[in-house]
Amino acid sequence: MTTLPRLGASTVPARTAGRRRPPAETGIVHLGLGNFHRAHQAVHTAAALAHTDGPWGILGVAGRSVTVARAMREQEMRYAVVEISPERTHVTVPAVHTGALVAAEQPEDVLDALAAPGTALITMTVTEHGYTYSPRTHGLDLDAPAVRADLAGDGPPRTTIGRIVRGLQRRRRAHAAPVTVLSCDNLVGNGDQTRRLVREFTEALPAAERDELTPWLESAVAFPNSMVDRIVPATTDVYRDAVAARLGVRDDVPVPAEPFSMWVMEDRFAAGRPRWEHGGALFTDDVEPYELLKLRLLNGTHSLIAYLGALDGRGTIPDSIGRPFIAEAARGVLFGDYLPSLTVPADIELDAYVGQLFERWANTALGHRTQQVGSDGSVKLRQRVPEPALLHLRAGRMPHHLALTVAAYLCCVAPPSGFSPGPHAAAMVDPARAALAGIADRAPSGSRTAFVEAVLGSGLLGDGLTEYPDFAGRIAELLDVLVRYGPAAAAADATRAAEAEPRPVR
Repeated sequence: MTTLPRLGASTVPARTAGRRRPPAETGIVHLGLGNFHRAHQAVHTAAALAHTDGPWGILGVAGRSVTVARAMREQEMRYAVVEISPERTHVTVPAVHTGALVAAEQPEDVLDALAAPGTALITMTVTEHGYTYSPRTHGLDLDAPAVRADLAGDGPPRTTIGRIVRGLQRRRRAHAAPVTVLSCDNLVGNGDQTRRLVREFTEALPAAERDELTPWLESAVAFPNSMVDRIVPATTDVYRDAVAARLGVRDDVPVPAEPFSMWVMEDRFAAGRPRWEHGGALFTDDVEPYELLKLRLLNGTHSLIAYLGALDGRGTIPDSIGRPFIAEAARGVLFGDYLPSLTVPADIELDAYVGQLFERWANTALGHRTQQVGSDGSVKLRQRVPEPALLHLRAGRMPHHLALTVAAYLCCVAPPSGFSPGPHAAAMVDPARAALAGIADRAPSGSRTAFVEAVLGSGLLGDGLTEYPDFAGRIAELLDVLVRYGPAAAAADATRAAEAEPRPVR
């Protein structure tokens, strides 16, 4: 493999699907040069430009890691997307990026790009953790040291919101051309939330800066909501070898992805956009039903599969969903706890959608790892669990499988003393891991209920669930079963209890 030529402009085989050359002009600056962006937004943009050309090249911006940016520069902005399923492997080269920056190393170049007159879109995939908001208020975390430093303006901005606001500030002073800021992250109302965080940052600036920027934000910057959906695992040598075998070139940063991809957006753009509808995107006046469908049925169920699978010693999602008790628990949380909490969009056929979810989770060729899906649960679960749980609790029903989700999460990232959750759980990365360990140390010895009550009281899942001590008690019971008897017994316990509950009316 090392003797193969590197992927580049002159080494892409003629038979390879994708653009032959990047667009001549940059119209999009994207914050977050990770796998998801490169397998989702970039692919949709390439398909749109294949239908209708335009000045929509993407300048990718990594936060700190130089790996992808450096490799893309060395490969003349080319990389392969490896769509993989049990039936086939399909390799494409999108070729829509015009450049790759690293914000930590080139902060002024990033701000200049955000302010450039040709930039009509600022898009972002920085994960839920990248928005530096308070879990309690969902507002900007003004106590975070990085936010305080960005507000002081003594050095280059370090946070995503700080970069956006400082870039918009530079844009306003240079030419004041309108622009759209489009979040592509798994946040409820991601456009509304991004708008709120940008405005809260602006409100915290010195009065002169605030008064200069605020009216222009109101009139010239759009923040549409969006929903994104594609399973994109981490890159491994398996996918590098797949590119080498099929294209005869060496690609250091290929992106694996499932064949399925979905993108739903509000059509509110201040300065134009690519013809993404020709790349498979759907435009609607109301993104929320699609968003909740995905966040709860796909993402919420995905989390439970990952935590139970990791505790069962399973390294991948397909291995996990192949266990009958995990598949049963997945159906329990999906149909019993999540589905009654949302309205299915009229153009979604529910049985087909759910069937497709289970097919996607069972994609053995993709091998999405439980440790990847289970990471950052403290950020993800508060987007997925509290509202559905409160809906059931207020109606007098116990959401047993949501309680199981929280119990399995805690078992993975804050295991009780003397209990080993296994290597896949131990490998999960979570910003709350240290704080949860501290809560566990302070809880009375052996009291699962006191531990869970303290966790909920910390704001991990917002404030509303603290009003329902029975929910904390149920989480504690299931946590105890997980520790004593294992995930199969805990899943069976949740299923038996759920079957005894009154059935919710949708």
